[in-house]
Amino acid sequence: MFKITLKLSLVAVLFFTSFAKAQDFQGQAYYESKTNMSGSMKIDSPGMTEEMKKRMEEQMNKAFEKSYVLTFNKTESIYEEPQKLDLPSAGSNGMMIKMENSSDGKIYKNTKTKEAISEEDFFGKEFLVTDSLKTFDWKLESDSKKIGDYTCYKATYTVKVSEKDKVDYEEAKKQQSKGKTTFFIMDEPKETVITVWYTPEIPVGHGPAEYWGLPGLILEANFDKTVILCSKIILNPKEKVVIKAPKKGKKVTKKEYERLIENQMEQMKDADGNIRIEINR
Repeated sequence: MFKITLKLSLVAVLFFTSFAKAQDFQGQAYYESKTNMSGSMKIDSPGMTEEMKKRMEEQMNKAFEKSYVLTFNKTESIYEEPQKLDLPSAGSNGMMIKMENSSDGKIYKNTKTKEAISEEDFFGKEFLVTDSLKTFDWKLESDSKKIGDYTCYKATYTVKVSEKDKVDYEEAKKQQSKGKTTFFIMDEPKETVITVWYTPEIPVGHGPAEYWGLPGLILEANFDKTVILCSKIILNPKEKVVIKAPKKGKKVTKKEYERLIENQMEQMKDADGNIRIEINR
């Protein structure tokens, strides 16, 4: 009886020790994000040469290059820029694109409570945007590849065309038929596929941006013309980071925040329905 009790006690100690370590598990993943705007914009202006148009397109692509860090434990994560970059975005050869509507907020996700909170700075006003975690119906694929030292597996999610997408496209066609021009070219909406690569070797359901919900950390995400790729991972750093939900800004729901952005975009349009972007040469 004594031997059995001793063995059971030892098993219990090992179990609770492993459980405690799992609860304390923490890591940081560093990501680089790039968006290719080529073909998505119609760049034209009186006196603008082809070389100037090419430089402007290059600057737009550069403006969308960002670095982020994802700090996570078993159930929570914070995704943010490690340092804020000064606006406007710097150009070259005397040309500069002023990105007035830049919004790169801190994103907090809790996979246990299914809660999402983000801090957003929109035209100098701070908002605390609250929502439920978006559910992704991931399709697990058999493809695999190495990202750094980690074996990753492919997962995809298909984004359906919404009614709002259809309405916006029809409105854009009307403007075009009237001879109106726009800076961004709107293609006919169609289903798009989000492709991510996750590693079960880091068994947490976190990922960059809004992505989550897979049996391993997401190290790469491809959507639209954007690629987010993990460049470095630190597991169980010596200096523990306390993950706290953001609290800064006026509290609004995600739908309220989206309406606010739409209203601001409408106010920025000129008589032809164009959103003007300031260019200094």
